[in-house]
Amino acid sequence: MDQKLIVTDRLSKSYGGLFALRDLSLSLDSGRIIGLLGPNGSGKTTLIKILAGLLTPTAGRALIDGSEPGERTKSLVSYLPERPYFNSYMTVSECLSFFEDFYADFDRLQAERMLLSLGVPVDAKLKHLSKGTKEKVQLVLVMSRRARLYLLDEPIAGVDPAARDYILKTIISSRNPDSSVLISTHLIADVESFLDEFLLINRGQLMLSGDVKRLHAERNMSLDHYFREVFACSANY
Repeated sequence: MDQKLIVTDRLSKSYGGLFALRDLSLSLDSGRIIGLLGPNGSGKTTLIKILAGLLTPTAGRALIDGSEPGERTKSLVSYLPERPYFNSYMTVSECLSFFEDFYADFDRLQAERMLLSLGVPVDAKLKHLSKGTKEKVQLVLVMSRRARLYLLDEPIAGVDPAARDYILKTIISSRNPDSSVLISTHLIADVESFLDEFLLINRGQLMLSGDVKRLHAERNMSLDHYFREVFACSANY
């Protein structure tokens, strides 16, 4: 049986007695696009940061391809944080050079092709770009690595609705088909057609998970509708 790409076993993370994650157990395969969904404060970003190796669990463990997040998994994981982190005085081309120097698996030609298709000028400084265009740049950089797992925290929140579908088709679909993408987002309707699976978490615990197509067939409703129905009954929504 093939090894799961992501496994968490009773994973917990607390801050001064307040749990961001509590006893979270799940397993995810390779070659899947997974939506990580939940209201604000549900633990989505905490989970992504643990998988990226930026946070240490309080209890339990997380495994990526059989290894705890650390030196080995850094080469397997490509992480997009919720907030931009590049110096605003850098040009897009300088960002490309930074990734090229830092990551051996970065495909600069692919990144340049995607930026061109999205109409992003590589000679422009980040400070002169809109919020949405900056997000396009960072998403292109992250997805141009040949990683096993892409962790995307709210990747298209600042992009205008007309461009979201094109960006997802251009960028997410260009990944290695054997890799997986974990997307944390509130824009469920915009990403739903690209998702294979979903995880609904609340108060740091897994509420529901499943196959998106099966949800459509069995409940005759969209994932966005299902999310709204579930959390309409929750005191936390």
